[in-house]
Parts: sequence; C-alpha cells; structure tokens
Amino acid sequence: MGFDFTGKRVLVAGGSRGIGRAIALGFARAGAGVSICARGAEALEATRADLAATGRPAHAAVCDLADAAAIARWVEGAAAALGGVDVLVNNASGFGMGDDEAGWAAGLAVDVMATVRASRAALPHLRASKGCIVNTTSISGFRPSVRTPAYAAVKALVINYTASQAAALAREGIRVNAVAPGSIEFPGGMWERRRTSDPKLYDRILRSIPFGRLGTPEEVADVVMFLASPLARWVTGQTVVVDGGQLLSG
Repeated sequence: MGFDFTGKRVLVAGGSRGIGRAIALGFARAGAGVSICARGAEALEATRADLAATGRPAHAAVCDLADAAAIARWVEGAAAALGGVDVLVNNASGFGMGDDEAGWAAGLAVDVMATVRASRAALPHLRASKGCIVNTTSISGFRPSVRTPAYAAVKALVINYTASQAAALAREGIRVNAVAPGSIEFPGGMWERRRTSDPKLYDRILRSIPFGRLGTPEEVADVVMFLASPLARWVTGQTVVVDGGQLLSG
C-alpha cells in the first residue's frame, strides 16, 4: 500500500540531495506540495525541477540553515507558496565531526538550532493544520563516539529534543517524531567518498551491518512518510532507527 499525501503541504530542510531529496520526492510522488531549502543553488534547483515534474506544487529557497533570519524567511515563503504547512521535516546537518570549535559550532548551529528555529517558525501553521514534525537524527546519537564526538552529541540532543517537543505539543494535536538512519550511501555522499578515500573505514562499517550493505535514502524516506501519515496517528515522541541492524553489532 502506498502513501497518499494529496493536498498536503510539506517542508523539507536540507532537501536538495541525499536523504532530504529522497524525502522531498517521496512526498511529491505521493501527492504533496513540497518546499525544500539548502545552501547549494545548483542542486536545489535540480531537485525543485524534479519535484515540479511530478505535477505537484514545488517551492525552493536558498537558505543557510545556520542563519535564524534565513530560516524564518524560508518557512514563511514556503507557507505562502503552498498555502500552509502540514509536515515539517528537519533534515539538515552541519556534519561537525571533530572535538574542536569548528565541529561543535557546525553541529550546534545546524543540527540543533536549525531544528529549533524551523520548528518555531512553522508552529503557527502546524497549529492551524494539526500537522506534524519529523526530525532526522542518527544512530550516532545512541552511542559514544571517539571518531565523531561532536556529531554524536548533537544527534543525541536532537533525539532528546524530539521527545520534549512531542510532550509539549501533544495537547495541541501536533505529533513530533524522529528517524535515526545508520550509514546511508548515495552518489556524491559521504559514504560513497569514503569507499575510495578511506576503504578501511568503509569496510569496517560495511561489516557492522548484518544485511551486508549500506542503506539507501529511499529507505529512510519511507519511514519519514510513515511517521507523517495517518498510519502513525498514535505515534509521537519516538525515534525510529533505520539502519539494517547496524546498532545490533554495537
């Protein structure tokens, strides 16, 4: 059974490539009008064109998700273009990995504060529609990490904040959930690059996944759409792991 989001209005932060692109296209193909934002204008326009090709309303805006004012402009522009907001997907990451000032700054500004700010900006529209929020975190948020300490810590924060959002907004009829992908591979993505730049790490990650392969963006997008659908109407405050069993290996 496929999803039906006909007439729904969906905003995807960080929607121009990888997981975000798959989420945006999944919603559009299921009938939703979709707005995306990202920093890179070229990839953004390419994805907007693919969204428009589905025949559904498509909106895109260049947006630095570390900039509070830019987020507010995107959300309001998207709501105006689509006629409201039913679903907000906070998907962007600053990919701050190391235990240094730059790593922490990137993660806190984008992974954390962009989630907070976009949710805050969209909330009046979500109240009107009794909509929902889906945040993208990571399985890194469930485990300590020597290799990527800042990334793991901010993703853990997003998991906790998702539950806090859900508790705060439940009485208003707004659900909030998250997905925690494992290692996802797609053209131009980090794990495709690691395959050649750091084959030892790539092989170690590959061996850690019981199914013997890395995941695809579409496999994450399907879970996001489930959480945004009426099928998940009694689900809130949850973080759903989408990792092919990667966490099972520790």
